[in-house]
Amino acid sequence: MIYIDTSVVLAQLLAEDRKPPASLWFESLIASRLLEYETWTRIHARRLAETHGDAARALLARISFLELSPLVLGRALEPFPESVRTLDALHVASLVFLQSRGLAPRLATYDERFARLAARLDVPTVDLRT
Repeated sequence: MIYIDTSVVLAQLLAEDRKPPASLWFESLIASRLLEYETWTRIHARRLAETHGDAARALLARISFLELSPLVLGRALEPFPESVRTLDALHVASLVFLQSRGLAPRLATYDERFARLAARLDVPTVDLRT
């Protein structure tokens, strides 16, 4: 199971300099429902819904979403081993929730700060180099 971060989804959709390997999209992917909102916010901010909307919907359909339940939201209120931004706290709380359920997610992210924090929480990262 791979917890996929918004940075990876946006890199795929927006053809950034870096792009995850095609094989990633055939893995078992999970993310906080927050990823869907972050993705659409960026698509709309760049006025790309008409040209990228279908691709965004197809990509998001490959991902299982973890809802922002009271348990996840409650964990985001607790301290983390290092400073964390608000939205990252929600993502990390989602990862911790999955771990608490006996799952062993790996993290796919291009965000180095997020990857460092995940490592401190014993969440391995996925190598996204192509």
